Amino acid sequence: MKIAVVAGGLSPERDVSLSSGAKIANALAQAGYEVCLVDLYTGVEIQKSETGYSYIVPPCEPDLEKIKRDSGGGNSLIAKNAMELCQKADLAFLALHGDIGENGKLQAVFDSFGILYTGTKYEGSLLAMDKDLAKTLMAHSQILTPDWKMIGKESESPGMEFPLVIKPCGCGSSVGVSIVQNIGEYAAAVGYAKKYEKRIMAEKMIAGREFSVGILDGAALPAIEIIPNEDFYDYRHKYQPGITKEICPADLDGGIAEEMQERALRVHKILRLGSYSRIDFILGEDGGIYCLEANTLPGMTPTSLLPQEAAAAGISYVALCDKIAKMALM
Repeated sequence: MKIAVVAGGLSPERDVSLSSGAKIANALAQAGYEVCLVDLYTGVEIQKSETGYSYIVPPCEPDLEKIKRDSGGGNSLIAKNAMELCQKADLAFLALHGDIGENGKLQAVFDSFGILYTGTKYEGSLLAMDKDLAKTLMAHSQILTPDWKMIGKESESPGMEFPLVIKPCGCGSSVGVSIVQNIGEYAAAVGYAKKYEKRIMAEKMIAGREFSVGILDGAALPAIEIIPNEDFYDYRHKYQPGITKEICPADLDGGIAEEMQERALRVHKILRLGSYSRIDFILGEDGGIYCLEANTLPGMTPTSLLPQEAAAAGISYVALCDKIAKMALM
């Protein structure tokens, strides 16, 4: 079977996607598939070395304007050659993160062209990527989530007590995210978030421990705890090896672990997610289990969480990618 692994794109999470894509492509080749790895934005089919595909995520987000200038890709987010490769393949394995790869737009295009793809369909992708909409649906379904508010100009008070988490409404990988302790830090944080998106959210910061729960084929994987060595779980801590400690299965009371998994499954269903996802939580110092957000295309890099959770459940990386591919064909 021929699989086109689709990565890159013109997204602040481009480098993360290329790292996920390289690792996925290697795993699928090992599982016996005929594989090509293609950049969605440039349309370039990435060549592998004698040891396979590889891509190391730099410490900082990519300069997208420079990528546009250097590649000559212009404003089209889907390269003609990328579409052609996906149409020729039996399946497109989506290794994209952020932007049209996760907000449902690419999924809708692929549906229109009859291209089979992995993960969540366009409806669920839209619901999960819009943090305001996702949290509204969670709150309506009695899923505990931190209080939040959509905010406007930097000069306007957020109308909420500090500390707050300021974030773009539709980005992942902690891109554009800041923790602000007072009004003096607020304007700069809003300005930073607006580099990535116009719609900005202020969310009440919950003190506690951070966890994530993967969902695979209708079942919850073991929870993983994330412990950054310093600061918070930002872009650098997510993708630079050795600066974040991850514990899986997480050291949790059995009842709390089961409750977190049950809530992850509920969020997965509420947001109409597909064959796999990852749901993020804070276990507050008050004992509350707060859902932060859902990820429809979780990272698959060497430092990513979902593969670690799968491994704790006895599922190897190769087996995980093989299962995701086969579920898309069912």
